[in-house]
Amino acid sequence: MAAGFLLPERPLGTLADWLALGGGDGLRAARRLGPEGTIDEIRASGLRGRGGGGFPTGAKWAGVAAGRGTHHYLVTNAAEGEPGTFKDRRLMRDNPYQLVEGVAIAAFAVGATEAFIGLKASFTTEIDRLTRALADMTAAGLAGDVPIQIVPGPEEYLLGEEKALLEVIEGKDPLPRLLPPYELGLFANDVAIGWEAGSRPVAGRSDSNPTVVNNVESLASAAHIMANGSEWFRSMGTRESPGTVIATVVGDVRVPGVHEVEMGTPFSALLELCGGPLPGRTYKAAFSGVSNPVLPADAFDTLLTYEDFAARGAGLGAAGFVVYDDSVNMTLVAAELSRFLSIESCGQCPPCKQGSLSITAMLASICNREAGDEVLGELANRLRSVTDANRCFLGTEEQVVVSSILREFPDDVAAFLENRPALNREVQVPLIKEIHPGGIVDLGT
Repeated sequence: MAAGFLLPERPLGTLADWLALGGGDGLRAARRLGPEGTIDEIRASGLRGRGGGGFPTGAKWAGVAAGRGTHHYLVTNAAEGEPGTFKDRRLMRDNPYQLVEGVAIAAFAVGATEAFIGLKASFTTEIDRLTRALADMTAAGLAGDVPIQIVPGPEEYLLGEEKALLEVIEGKDPLPRLLPPYELGLFANDVAIGWEAGSRPVAGRSDSNPTVVNNVESLASAAHIMANGSEWFRSMGTRESPGTVIATVVGDVRVPGVHEVEMGTPFSALLELCGGPLPGRTYKAAFSGVSNPVLPADAFDTLLTYEDFAARGAGLGAAGFVVYDDSVNMTLVAAELSRFLSIESCGQCPPCKQGSLSITAMLASICNREAGDEVLGELANRLRSVTDANRCFLGTEEQVVVSSILREFPDDVAAFLENRPALNREVQVPLIKEIHPGGIVDLGT
């Protein structure tokens, strides 16, 4: 299987199509190596989580496999609610078999008693494809020995937060827990850690049920790594970020779309695959979802690796890129992204909910030319405190996204504060419902 191994040239319609591409080889290799050998192979590959954090997958599996819980679990995060992302849905549509095999491999490696695939109930196409693939692979003995369950969830952005996803699998609302899944996982009975009952000290780890949470792309990659070997995977990408990455690009490009490229590809080269900027326009900025600082256009040659994006003060995230050109005032972008995060904040942590609401109101007052220079000091104070006592990363997203825009584009803010002419193009958070052939994008609200 060559580079571009995750996204097939055409969608696979049957299990036979997957078997013709080597399907099943990864699970057979895992069984031959055993759980510890499987983890060693994934660790040697250098695979890093493609859900946004970039944490080494082998280390995550090893930590849970060594956990002392009476049960271990494997959870696939297929919620994909991050603005600007569509890669996991494309994977589940085009080849759901590789995901099922990856889930089976991971569940085997960590000693899971059950495995779950959590996604939005509105992803009806993906649910249908996964359901059929799981049935076909189970019948063929290629889904492993651990039961796999598909769990539809609500539309909230926080469904994609790993601790909130565990709550949904347990039949609750998507309200993030206090502790990460590897410390207290699914159906843990040592401590009440969700919204309803507060918390108390953990008395040992005997019933902590450590749980691995990986996203779709990570587990699909694992199936190919086990089939082809860690050295094969490392033949692509860079030393610290090996393999390929599936990137979504929407916004101010000629042809939005989803592309699989090697890690280490310049971001500017990815944009060329999307046809470049719109006629008569130049690039201004891009975001990887709403979880990372802005990447200004003068940094568009940054390589698509975790370390290169971090060195530039941004973040690769889930490689779901929203691109803006010179027709946009970035203060309007800050206001709209802040509004989205303030709505999606669950309210468990008052500094996050109240802080993001206040930041949104202040940004709106700037864009409406109703604020004076003093608002910048008020904004700075709120941005410092919005992360206080957060259960999840949302407050940090608010802080880093808004702060980075204010820092990188001060003249855009000043244009409003000084009543100078300012671009006033409408901005919408790109919650992708569908990407059609030819780059036509349907957005949700």
